[in-house]
Amino acid sequence: MDALDPVIHQPARLQIMSAICQLKDDERVDFTFLKQQLGLTDGNLGSHLATLEERGYIRVDKEFIARRPKTFISVTSSGKAAFTAHVGALQAILQLK
Repeated sequence: MDALDPVIHQPARLQIMSAICQLKDDERVDFTFLKQQLGLTDGNLGSHLATLEERGYIRVDKEFIARRPKTFISVTSSGKAAFTAHVGALQAILQLK
C-alpha cells in the first residue's frame, strides 16, 4: 500500500490540491477566488501555499493587473503526481474496510 503524503494530507492543503488539480495544465486560479472557495484567511491560505510551493507541488505567480497585485496558483506536474498517489493511498485504505 502506498503511503499517505504528510504534506498533502493536512486538511487545508488537501482542499487546495483537490481544487487546483482539477485545472487543465495551462490553467491557474487566483488567490482571492481560492480563499473564498475554501473559506480560509489570507494568512492561513498563504502559509499552506508556501508549504506546497516549497515542496514543488504548486507554482505561485505574482503579477500586476491594472496596477494592482494579483497572485495566481497552478499545480505542477509533480504536484499532480503526488496528489494522484495520495488519492490512491486513500482509496487503498478504504478498500481495506
